[in-house]
Parts: sequence; C-alpha cells; structure tokens
Amino acid sequence: LTTSRTIHLSIYERGLTLESYRIFMRNHSEKEVQGRYPNLTMPEIEKLYWRKWFEDINDRIVALVRERLDAELKDMTDKRTTRLIAQSAVIAAIYVVLTIVFAPIAFEEIQVRIAEALTILPIYTASAVPGLAVGCLLGNIIGGAPLPDVVFGSLATLIGAVGTRLLRNSKLAIAVIPPIAANMVIIPFVLRYAYEIPLPIPLMMVTVGLGEVISCGMLGLLLYKALLPHRDSVFKV
Repeated sequence: LTTSRTIHLSIYERGLTLESYRIFMRNHSEKEVQGRYPNLTMPEIEKLYWRKWFEDINDRIVALVRERLDAELKDMTDKRTTRLIAQSAVIAAIYVVLTIVFAPIAFEEIQVRIAEALTILPIYTASAVPGLAVGCLLGNIIGGAPLPDVVFGSLATLIGAVGTRLLRNSKLAIAVIPPIAANMVIIPFVLRYAYEIPLPIPLMMVTVGLGEVISCGMLGLLLYKALLPHRDSVFKV
C-alpha cells in the first residue's frame, strides 16, 4: 500500500472490510491519504469507502442468494425427476402384474384387459404415460404375445395415454376416449394378422371396443374416483 495506484485500488475499486480499512488508516497518515485525493476531504474519503463497502456487501449477498436459489432449484428438479421415474416404474409394474394375472381375458378377440383401467392415470400425472407404455410392452412380452402385438399393442396404449393426458382438463367421459379409440382401431388388425383370428375386422373392433369401454371407461372411472381424495399425496412431485 505504498503507491497511488495501490491506495486507489484498495479504497475505490476493491472496497474494504471494516477491519482492513482501520488497518489501512493506521498505516497511512491522513496527510498521505489526502495527498492521494487532493480534491476530497477525509469525511468524503470515508464516505467513498463506505459506499463501496456497502456495494460490495450487497453484491456478495445477491451472489449468495442466487447461489442458494440455484442449489435449491437443482435439488427440487432432481427430486421431482426421481419421483416421476418412481411413479412411472410403479405404474408399469402394476400394469404388468394385472396383465399377467388376468391373461386369460387380456389377449383374445373378446378381451377385457383389466390393466387398461390404469389409462385413466395420465389425468393425474404425466409419469403415467411412459409407465403405461413400458408396462404394456413388458406385459405383452412376458405374456408371450407375438411381436406385432408387442409393438402395436404397446403403441395403442401409448397413443391412448398421450391422448388422455392432453384431455386431462376435459370431462372424464371425453378423457377416456383416446385409449378406447386407439385400441379399437389398432388391436383388431393385430388379432387378425398376428393371432390369425378369422373374424371380420369390423366385428373385432366392436368386441375390442366393448372390452375397452369396460376396462378404460367403467373400471378406469372407478379408479379415478378412488384416487381423487388422495391424488396430492399419491402423485406428489
């Protein structure tokens, strides 16, 4: 602290803590300091210091707050991602279990796939969309379905889940239509060409559609009403 440039940087540009300012003043006489700032009085120099000191403190506080907020936001994002993945995994697992347990009525031309009741869940959470798709995929594989059913059956469930998610703010009677329609259109072709069921495709559209009305419509709505009082805790993200 012996040159004009050093003194200038110490007081005006860097800003000093209270203790370092006192040390600085002990090491330099008022005459020397005033000699460096001939146009300023000592009170003015002190005001200059305090202004820079408060600016420095303010900058540090802002930086600390921003750092803390960024850390909390990252933590919240990580927790939310973990919860969404966990929800998807649970939904997929339940879908697989229901598909296997009720396999005798889940793969034929007259089918009521109980697991399709879960297609109502996208109304509550976006994690249900990948959960249903993965669950249907695994359920079809474990259930011994032929490759076309594994691919297009899972695709039908995915399309239905996405549609229900997009219509989540609509009336329930409308929100359940996408999975019913998707399966009603796609699955009859799977039954005809993968399972070689000789029934007319329009007839299988009717039978599959009726099964989906039971599973997605009736059972899905019952599931929706059962979860409604607990939606905030069950689907918390």
